[in-house]
Amino acid sequence: MTAKVNPSIIHILLVDDDPGDVRLTMEALKRSKLYSSIDNVENGEEALAYLRRQGKYAYSPHPDLILLDLNMPRKDGRETLAEIKSDPELRRIPVVILTTSSSEADVFKTYDLGANCYITKPVDMTEFMKVIDQTESFWFAVVKLPPKSQEKLRIAD
Repeated sequence: MTAKVNPSIIHILLVDDDPGDVRLTMEALKRSKLYSSIDNVENGEEALAYLRRQGKYAYSPHPDLILLDLNMPRKDGRETLAEIKSDPELRRIPVVILTTSSSEADVFKTYDLGANCYITKPVDMTEFMKVIDQTESFWFAVVKLPPKSQEKLRIAD
């Protein structure tokens, strides 16, 4: 049995272990004018299981966007990003780094690993909500994403 996925719903995978940041991010995304489905996992191991539809994530939807924190237990965001971008089945999914780190080394490293953009989480709650609103608007109202029907299609490099 396979899960039915509504193609008009925007699916976002939030990979973050901080309950406060998760709550704020989900609240901001849910109040948006865009209809989105948001799933949260707490570390890189869970994120990869979700993306590869393994175990309890066997029927998870293919995300249109991944919001990835860097500093998490078990498998951090850098390792997770490297695996996502090296996997031919996953590498086209846009990955937005959403982290508290403003380290130039982290910025360089994540772009080298294939991050699509890097956002430092604002400390102020109002600014944080604004950043999430702008991120969602940019990725789903401005950017052309790979079509979902092409999800399994491999294009020769």
